[in-house]
Amino acid sequence: MLALKLVIIAGLIPISGLAIGFGELKLSAKMQSRVGPYFAGGRYGWLQLIADGVKFIQKEDIIPEEADRPVFRWAPALVMAATVGLFIVIPFWPEGTIGTVEFAQGSVRNLDVGIFFALAISSLSTIGVLMAGWSSANKYSLMGGLRAAGQLIAYELPLVLSVVGVVIMAGTMSLQGIVDAQAGFSFFGFDSTSLGHIVPPFFVLQFVGFVIFFTAALAEMSRIPFDMPIAESELVTGYLTEYSGFRFLFFFLAEFANMFTMSALAVTLFLGGYLGPGVETYPALGPLYLVSKISILVFLMIWFRWTFPRFREDQLQTLAWKVLVPLGLANIVVTAILKVVI
Repeated sequence: MLALKLVIIAGLIPISGLAIGFGELKLSAKMQSRVGPYFAGGRYGWLQLIADGVKFIQKEDIIPEEADRPVFRWAPALVMAATVGLFIVIPFWPEGTIGTVEFAQGSVRNLDVGIFFALAISSLSTIGVLMAGWSSANKYSLMGGLRAAGQLIAYELPLVLSVVGVVIMAGTMSLQGIVDAQAGFSFFGFDSTSLGHIVPPFFVLQFVGFVIFFTAALAEMSRIPFDMPIAESELVTGYLTEYSGFRFLFFFLAEFANMFTMSALAVTLFLGGYLGPGVETYPALGPLYLVSKISILVFLMIWFRWTFPRFREDQLQTLAWKVLVPLGLANIVVTAILKVVI
């Protein structure tokens, strides 16, 4: 059973990365009134990212002469490992039978401190970025790595604070337990089961937390408008400047796969995860509901990137410390009161 789950995750990472990457290419083209990829893969250009991947693999793996070679080599692997680690605790389906296979749980490991594990391992990617920036022997790369560290410190706190409200309402740190709590949660006379799981209760009661989490997640992934660690107009491509070939491909794939995992985490915490109409009778619908909800959040991430301009460094820090952190603390207080009242 464990081997089957690992095989599913191993295939899901490149598939999700390719799908999101293709979606970004087409959506950005649509928003900018241009064609987008159309040569590789026929009319829709669906083979474009595979062609790019083959191109990167064929390129020479260049390492700067003065670089710290072991650190330089392992930095992309650490970034990818952080993305893979998030897949371990995210529940993709409910307990039950899918086809002829009986699943005892919907995640690789249902940890009692699953959300703590998820938040901790997601921070590893910034360590990989720091390693890449410091080891490249390039001042622009170093500045990009330092910016990433400052951004992590600023936005890790609101990310954690936004999750505390969900943990208070669910009474558990297990991601499987949080989904189960949303399955039978009642609020102000409405029961999520009677509503057919159409209205996610935690999204309604923790909407402020959801906004904080989504904003902080964008900053954690260094997506526009929070892409100060890369900032092409200032730092070439920041910590990626000296990378080429398959090592650059690792960073490239990890970015898109991380969009999937962070969206999956947000869906699990606030949007009911795999819950949906008929999922109790047909557990196979669970992954479909989960992927559908993830697709909506991924679309929002892509939309934000091509809509908003990049923040200045002072604006980025102000948003974190003067807006998101106070909102997160206020949300915890209000949630604690609602927990008693409801």
